This record gives sequence, structure tokens and C-alpha cells, in this order.
Amino acid sequence: MSTPASSPDAPGGRPLRVALVDDQPLVRAGFAMVIGTQDDLEVTVQASDGAEAVEQLRAHRVDVVLMDVRMPRMDGIEATARILEQSPPDRAPKVIVLTTFDLDEYVVSAIRAGASGFLLKDAQPEDLLAAIRTVHRGDAVIAPSATRRLLERVVSTPEPQQRDTSVLDALTDREREVLVLMGRGCSNQEIGAQLFVAEATVKTHVGRVLAKIGARDRVQAVIIAFETGLVTPGEGGAPPSV
Repeated sequence: MSTPASSPDAPGGRPLRVALVDDQPLVRAGFAMVIGTQDDLEVTVQASDGAEAVEQLRAHRVDVVLMDVRMPRMDGIEATARILEQSPPDRAPKVIVLTTFDLDEYVVSAIRAGASGFLLKDAQPEDLLAAIRTVHRGDAVIAPSATRRLLERVVSTPEPQQRDTSVLDALTDREREVLVLMGRGCSNQEIGAQLFVAEATVKTHVGRVLAKIGARDRVQAVIIAFETGLVTPGEGGAPPSV
């Protein structure tokens, strides 16, 4: 099950640093054991609640945080917001929210706080490992169609006179097309099919879109697409990903 240390997800050849935040020691131990089997991943921080996580991440830089939601002292929602506020934009970790319920209100609040996605606690070990690598690359942890379904609950499209679309000015016409399709819930494969380009080309466009609009990841980019009116709730797109 081990992954080579030369994994492209590991920056500069080093393992991705992961923080585990959960008030249940057995849960942390289980996640740490699974992550410890991988050459390109390592657990560098463990915390039993949000307050401890915020404190530890002031002193220790990590790449990805696995964040429980319901914890004593400080829950995962407030902790997510504080961790991202105290981190420089170019060094902010990606946060994956851990939940026992699909699309519960806690997850919606966590996305508003800046989390990059969510993972069910009963996920398979290989799904946990894939999620860590995927979110570090800037992609959504959840399926694109689920991302859109979630974001339609998180954001609303402002009235035309209230929209600030200046963030889109730097995008080329092609990059706007890509952002629209991202907002409609299309995967990279579906975007490539609609635009008649290779999936590798789509990945390049997505990376440029994220950089130009200042989005941490795909989820944040889709939020911007909604808030600028580029995409509106209920707007159709490609068939949902399987």
C-alpha cells in the first residue's frame, strides 16, 4: 500500500505534512496508522480540539488538516476559520472536514469558514489517502456534482448591481469558460469533453484560473463563480460525475 517517496504530491520531495484534529484518541490513532503506511505522507501534528489545533498550527506548518467538527472548547468550524486567518495566504493549509453525516449543516458552515471539502468518517482508508493528496493539489475532495449541490446551499448570487466582477477581469475567454463549467459541477474530464481539449489542458487552465482569481482550491473558485454571477443556482451543466 506504500507510495513512493517521489510522489508528485510531495512538495520538494518531502512528505506532505498532515494535522489530525479529533477529540477521540482512537480515531486519531486509526487515521495516523493509515497515513503512516505511506512514504509521501506524515502526521506531524495531533490535537484533541480546535483550540489546541489553532495553538499548535501557529508553531508548526502543515499542508493538510483533517478537522473533526464536533469537539469541546472550540469546534472545527471556528478552528478552521482561525487557522486560515492566522496563516499567510501562500502557506495556508488545506482543511478537510470530517463528518458522520453527508452534507450536514456543520459541513456547510465549515465550507463558509474556508474548508476545502469534507470526508465522511466511515470512508475507506484508500479514500482518506486520496483525499489528502487531492485537496493538496487544489482539487475538490468531494465529487464535482456534490460540490455544486453543497455550494448552492452555501452561497447565493447577488443582484446584478451588487456584484463585484473585477476578480474575473484577468481571465481569458477560455478560462472563463472553464470556470463556468467548474461552477456547473463538471469534472476535468467533462470540461475537456465540452471544450474539445485534453484533460491535461483542462488541468492547466484550472491551475491558471485558481492563480488569477486568488482561490485556494476548486471549491473556493466555484464560490467565486456563484458570487460574481458567472454561475447561478440551478443552472445546468454536464451530467453528474459517477
